[in-house]
Amino acid sequence: MKYYTVGELEITDQSWIPEYAKNVTTMVERAGGRYLARTSKVEKIEGDRKAPEIFLLIEWPSKDAADAFYESEEYRPYRESRIKGARNEFALVAGEDIAKAARIAD
Repeated sequence: MKYYTVGELEITDQSWIPEYAKNVTTMVERAGGRYLARTSKVEKIEGDRKAPEIFLLIEWPSKDAADAFYESEEYRPYRESRIKGARNEFALVAGEDIAKAARIAD
């Protein structure tokens, strides 16, 4: 089953961004991930939370691939610099449709 990393960032210190952008895309791709969205064009349509400054969506072939990338020694220094230089909200989401399973059960 595919998994998706969903991230919302508010940059507080831009110093980490050039090295992160230069190196992390290749790391994600080597680990089997694929960026589906990485943008500052976010239009809030519902809810009370403020829209993120940057939104990202990465598709992974599996939960194991996503976890292995996130916990890798190669990515660790970049993850730490991002955490220090931004307010981050990240989630790992299963690529499943629970409504479809509910329809099958009917």
